Amino acid sequence: MAQTGITALNERVKESNAFVQRIMQEVNKAVVGQRHLIERLLVGLLTNGHVLLEGVPGLAKTLSVKTVARTVAAKFQRIQFTPDLLPADLLGTLVYNPQSGSFSVKKGPIFANIILADEINRAPAKVQSALLEAMQEHQVTIGEETFPLEEPFLVLATQNPIEQHGTYELPEAQVDRFMLKVVIGYPSKDEERQIMKRMAVSHPDVAVERVITPQELLAVRAVVDEVYLDEKIEEYILNLVRATRDPKAHHVELSQMIQYGASPRATMYLALAAKAYAFMQGRGYVVPQDVKTIGLDVLRHRLIPTYEAEAEGLTSEALLKRIFEQVPVP
Repeated sequence: MAQTGITALNERVKESNAFVQRIMQEVNKAVVGQRHLIERLLVGLLTNGHVLLEGVPGLAKTLSVKTVARTVAAKFQRIQFTPDLLPADLLGTLVYNPQSGSFSVKKGPIFANIILADEINRAPAKVQSALLEAMQEHQVTIGEETFPLEEPFLVLATQNPIEQHGTYELPEAQVDRFMLKVVIGYPSKDEERQIMKRMAVSHPDVAVERVITPQELLAVRAVVDEVYLDEKIEEYILNLVRATRDPKAHHVELSQMIQYGASPRATMYLALAAKAYAFMQGRGYVVPQDVKTIGLDVLRHRLIPTYEAEAEGLTSEALLKRIFEQVPVP
């Protein structure tokens, strides 16, 4: 792309991304720290990508999602997933009208713009497969009718890595539909002190203002799509993803450590997430650091270690860190 084109794109990005800092400020009224988490939620909003959040209870996962959703003037629904949840509880059902002798559709909570699927791994397979259609196709089937979901449509799901009693492991096909899997850690001591001072009251009262409408968000996504991705960066993304499938061919020393690598969907998501991250930094072009920064969240749930790797205590994250260290940066 010519220099004049990049300059014009940079200007357009700087005009369009002013809302990012405003959302961060609004969310920080209710949530202390967790910048990494909030940035990833914004990447999901900017790219139409679903986000899976994993962390122990009490790390403000649900609060962060609810607060980000409140900054977007969109319809928000929180669904608490439980072992006895039925697909109809999620999608809706057909209701019989005895007067007319006909059935009418009663739509479920899935008919919203932003869905918080709380503790998603507590629901059984039938519910997961119903959610899968909504996530992938942006449509829902009730009876014999198919209903499109309004745009934007985004699933932000949480799950706990502990308390495995009464949980169902998410199918690989569904996990792959999530653009990002964000692992959340404990806050620092200073952050925890702020949490204690601000939130240790009976009813924390935080007013969060709406920053952007769904229509404005869709217009911003068009700008994110235009962010420039150089051929060298494209090659770098391809090399990273393909190194998860065939490490030896990319001179990465991980023989017998990876059972399954990332799918082509990972290549697409990594490019798109890197564009969104560049946009959030106020740039109209992607640099290798954007790919490195967002890469772990895009790839961690798509790589399955072998038994040998697990025996050596190597997680998918540890394997990915080696790949990022050893694949040449352009």
